[in-house]
Amino acid sequence: MRHSFKVDIAAAGKRIDLVVGEALGLSRARVKALFEDGAVRINHKKAKKGLMVAAGDALEIDVPEAQATTAAQADTTLELRVLHEDEALVFVDKAAGVPSQPLQPGEQGTIANALIAKYPEMSAVGDDPREAGLCHRLDVETSGVLLAARTRPAWEKMRAAFSEERAVEKKYLALVKGPLADEGTIEVPLNHAGDHVVPGVESGRPAITEFSVRARRGSYALVDVKLVTGVLHQVRAHLAAVGAPIVGDTLYGGAEEPGLSRFFLHAVSLGVRHPVTGEFVRVESPLPPELAKVLDVRLPSDEPKLPAREG
Repeated sequence: MRHSFKVDIAAAGKRIDLVVGEALGLSRARVKALFEDGAVRINHKKAKKGLMVAAGDALEIDVPEAQATTAAQADTTLELRVLHEDEALVFVDKAAGVPSQPLQPGEQGTIANALIAKYPEMSAVGDDPREAGLCHRLDVETSGVLLAARTRPAWEKMRAAFSEERAVEKKYLALVKGPLADEGTIEVPLNHAGDHVVPGVESGRPAITEFSVRARRGSYALVDVKLVTGVLHQVRAHLAAVGAPIVGDTLYGGAEEPGLSRFFLHAVSLGVRHPVTGEFVRVESPLPPELAKVLDVRLPSDEPKLPAREG
C-alpha cells in the first residue's frame, strides 16, 4: 500500500525516519526495513534514513501488506539458551551468526522464532509482529545477553528504559588492535549510511561509550566497554573512530583473525530494573569458546581465564 503526504511545519527539521514512523504508526524496526528496501521517497527521489525534512517535502512510502500482518513463526530447531527467566522477563544467550529477529515475513532461524516456540504468548508482545517481546537488538555477529519481555506491560517498561540515558547497564567485552588509552569516554555522533554508521557527522545521533583496558599484549588490547547510549553499531564504530577497531570487524577496518569467522565483540552482561519487583537484575553471559581460543593466542597469561561457555 502506498502512503503519500507532505511534511507540515510542525515536522520540519526532524529526521525523515522519525517522521515516517510517527505518521504511519510503525515501529523503528519496520521503518528501518522500509528504508533498506528503498520504499521511502522524498520529492520523488529515494530517501536516506538520516535525512532532515523541510516543510512542504512530498513523501511517498510503499508499505507491503505482508510486512504489516505476518508475525514471526515458531522455530523449534534453534537452541534457545536461557540465562534467566521469571514471570515478566527472559534473558537469553545469543550466539554469533544468529539474528535477533526476522527482517522478512516468514524468515526462520532467529532468536524471536525460538522465543515463540518456547513462550507462545510472546508472539503478541511488541509493536512489530516479528519482535516476539524483544526489548533491544544485538548485531548478527555479536554474541551475549539479549532481553525479551513476556508481557506487554513489561515490554513497554523495558523499551522505555532502553530509550533513557543510563537506565540500562550494558557491558561488552571487545578485543581490539591499535593504540588505545587505558580508559576513557568516546562521545562521537553516529549517522546511518546503509549497512553501517559514519562517526562525526553533525546530523548523527548522539552516542557515548565508556571503556577501560583489561589486558594488553603488543598491539592487542582486551577492553571492557559500557554503553551509555544505544546506537546501531555503536561499540564497533566508536572503537574504530579512535584508531582501535575490533579484531575481525572488517566493516570498520578491523584486522582479520585466522580461524575466527566473526568479530570479537561479546555482550557480557545486562542490568535492568525489574518491571514488576523494582529490583535491579544483572545477568551475565560466559565467553563463547571461539573467543576464548583467540584470547589464548593473542593474550596468553598464567592468570585465571575468563569464564567460557562449553561447546
